[in-house]
Amino acid sequence: MQQISLTPQLALPPLTADRLKMRDSKPYIFDTLRSKWLVLTPEEWVRQHFIAMLTDKLGYQASLMANEVGITLNGTSRRCDTVVYDHQLHPWMIVEYKAPSVKITQKVFDQIVRYNMVLQVPYLTVSNGLMHYCCHIDYDKGTYEFLTDIPAYDNA
Repeated sequence: MQQISLTPQLALPPLTADRLKMRDSKPYIFDTLRSKWLVLTPEEWVRQHFIAMLTDKLGYQASLMANEVGITLNGTSRRCDTVVYDHQLHPWMIVEYKAPSVKITQKVFDQIVRYNMVLQVPYLTVSNGLMHYCCHIDYDKGTYEFLTDIPAYDNA
């Protein structure tokens, strides 16, 4: 794969070489969900690796996922990084990405929890490419638990 300086090694499976290219001396990465080339940023590097892991390793269907999903929260427009839908097209998981240099803190979880006030999904996932956290919410019991692994899609 073409090595680009802002592409650190992640704790995720590697991407195929055809997902990166240089254009006008800028690195680009192909977003398979949006079917377009995007300027490569550290956060986008994490997003594309994470999506590849979900689809290639955990059985998630690209057709049931969307990037940059707009929501309205308290009258303000926001965007969820990735939303995964179940087979009935109900939101099932929100994934929030941060650059590898960004620590996963309570502030990051507060952000995704605010998004979930709108979508009410059973799974919240956060990754900076180095660390990944997934929380399952049981609305009937009013409880939540952090999982040791990202769930396979057959749980949807």
